[in-house]
Amino acid sequence: MVSPQNPGSPQGQGSPDNLRARLPAPRASAFAPFRVRSFCFQWPADLAASWAFEMEALILGWYVLVQTGSVKLLVLFGALQWLGSLFSPLFGVAGDRIGYRRLFWSTRAIYASLALLLGVLAANSALTPVNVLLIAFVAGMIRPSDMVMRYALIAQTMPADQLMGALGVARITSDSARIAGALAGAGAVTAFGIAPAYAVVTLLYLASFSLSLGVARGTDGLTVQQKVSPLRDLVQAFNYVWHKPALLGPMALAFLANLLAFPFTLGLLPYVAKNVYGIDQTGLGWLVASFSTGALLGSIVLAANRIVMPAARAMIVSGAAWFVSLWCFAWVTQMAYGIFILLIAGFAQSLCLTPLAAVMLRGTEPAYRGRVMGMRMLAVWGLPAGLLLSGPLIDALGFTVTTLLYASAGLLLTLAIAWQWREHLWRKHAQANLET
Repeated sequence: MVSPQNPGSPQGQGSPDNLRARLPAPRASAFAPFRVRSFCFQWPADLAASWAFEMEALILGWYVLVQTGSVKLLVLFGALQWLGSLFSPLFGVAGDRIGYRRLFWSTRAIYASLALLLGVLAANSALTPVNVLLIAFVAGMIRPSDMVMRYALIAQTMPADQLMGALGVARITSDSARIAGALAGAGAVTAFGIAPAYAVVTLLYLASFSLSLGVARGTDGLTVQQKVSPLRDLVQAFNYVWHKPALLGPMALAFLANLLAFPFTLGLLPYVAKNVYGIDQTGLGWLVASFSTGALLGSIVLAANRIVMPAARAMIVSGAAWFVSLWCFAWVTQMAYGIFILLIAGFAQSLCLTPLAAVMLRGTEPAYRGRVMGMRMLAVWGLPAGLLLSGPLIDALGFTVTTLLYASAGLLLTLAIAWQWREHLWRKHAQANLET
């Protein structure tokens, strides 16, 4: 009789040890990132900053539109907040050289100072659209790099197989902020005025600054020998990305999303609320909150590791779905339908951009991580370009035709990206679709 312990026997092949070996590894818990002390400080710091970001964007965007009545100045205000994406690679160089913790708390201190200035101007009846645009320009020089620091810090502390879940948990901060910040910003201004609302914004930034001091210092990615000059650091990073299709494809998709998708949810919603649906600032808050609710649901799904599709494939499929939802949004003239479509668009957006970040972080060596993520933020440059182009197009062609043009072009170019880099992004066993 063959012994049941004999691994060559049928009984041996079905032994408990061998069965366990063939079972897939258990998925990490959504709370696993909080076992890392640094993340316990970073997550609430990001949450407070994200709430403040969203309150500011809604309060000031509505102020500019009401005071000037100009959609061109509204999109200019939205564009100014993202112009600093041009300098994100320099923040990446600085982070690789001096550490992201130092950049983290110093930028949060600047945000608090600018919010305090706006609050003082509002309290003294000295706030004007020109002041708002100037301060938005200053804040916009550093704000786009905030996500660079967040993701680089997470990548420093998280194992590769937990990275997607940790990024999903991190995205919950910004997604929940777009809901609560939008509703709170609209409600606070309606009930109390701009000055008291900005007192709350300032307190949120101060809380974020204080919590940022508890983030881990980490280690610099660059050695002393590598620290030659910032310009050479940037050239090395550009060459690194250019010769890695697994990074170049996501970069292209990120730029496409900012150019053709985000203008309708980050800059033009005040126009939609006022001129398409005929609703007030409170209604605008509901529009913003609906998109963010969808994004939050997507982040929760990612944080719970419930996405079975590989990361790069999920990025492409969700990107295409995002543009399809915007194509539908172009035809809607009733607020209730608009809220539903924005919910779907937000969900698709989350399932596109979080896997995109995971693909880039997994495919980047630690010494290049800060600079590559800084280059990733160059894609945000598409947002001000898309916003500035949309203003004249809406004046000339109308909102519906402009939205259809953007969404159709975005869908076709997303499919082109999937085809161009199919061996590196779509193939099931491509490195971009693996968790290690």
